[in-house]
Amino acid sequence: MKHIVSVSLGSSTRDHRVVMELLGEEYVIERVGMDGDLEKLKATIGRLDGKVDALGLGGITMFFPVGAKTYFLRSARPLMCAAKQTPIVDGTELKMVLEKKVILDLDREGSVPIKGKKVLLTVAFDRYSMAQAFAELGCDLRCGDLVFSFGLPFLIPSFKAFHRVARILAPLVCLLPFHLLYPTGKKEEYVEDPQKYAHYYQEQDIIAGDYLYIQRFMPDDLQGKVIITNTVTAQNIEDLKARGVKTLVTTTPNMGGRSFGNNLIQAVIVAALGKRPHEITGEEYLAMLEKLGFNPRVENL
Repeated sequence: MKHIVSVSLGSSTRDHRVVMELLGEEYVIERVGMDGDLEKLKATIGRLDGKVDALGLGGITMFFPVGAKTYFLRSARPLMCAAKQTPIVDGTELKMVLEKKVILDLDREGSVPIKGKKVLLTVAFDRYSMAQAFAELGCDLRCGDLVFSFGLPFLIPSFKAFHRVARILAPLVCLLPFHLLYPTGKKEEYVEDPQKYAHYYQEQDIIAGDYLYIQRFMPDDLQGKVIITNTVTAQNIEDLKARGVKTLVTTTPNMGGRSFGNNLIQAVIVAALGKRPHEITGEEYLAMLEKLGFNPRVENL
């Protein structure tokens, strides 16, 4: 039996556990939330170190590849170093190869037409490969990094403009405490203001990115929209249905009623391969996803 745990900075109300057979072996796969408590998260990683097969760091990301440069979030470094024996991953390496492929495949296969659509990507800094895919497909892309991370009423008008903003702001942003950049703990559980930026959502065909960012200012009316995201619970899906969302895509599969984050799926692959994360190539990640039968969810709501 293999045991994989995602220790998340996020709310414990989103916790989930599944037991399933993969490649002829039983896997216990779970996510445990720390309700925004960084010290508790670090202590939990230390407690599980050496006792599970792989760990995921959830609700906070350390690595942010943007073009040829990778930025490092200072507040995440101690967390990634808390495990001395068990491999720990934050999902970045998987996200960089998986999310671009999913977007391109959806359009190529025709299951969700994307080429040329109007797209709001909540935070491109956190979803660079997804932004690349939308740009390659000629989408009218708007990046919401200033809106969703800082509450500033300015969309970045293109992929090219995003690079200019990232070069200026990213070195400073990576020095900030994570709670200033991302909704954690109880902040995950509600929409802050459904009217404040409603027009940014309603002007687009597709809203994409981390679900908690999407939810942050989510309006009551999302009639006919396509949502492309990753981690959603059964309650999140009901919320999207109530708002009239047409199609939900999650880049990670539905496992026991919800989709897990990239960090946990990457941790499953690390455990299955029996390698250290730095030894695994992007091609190996994609090949193992296929072998495990981990396919994206496309659900008409």
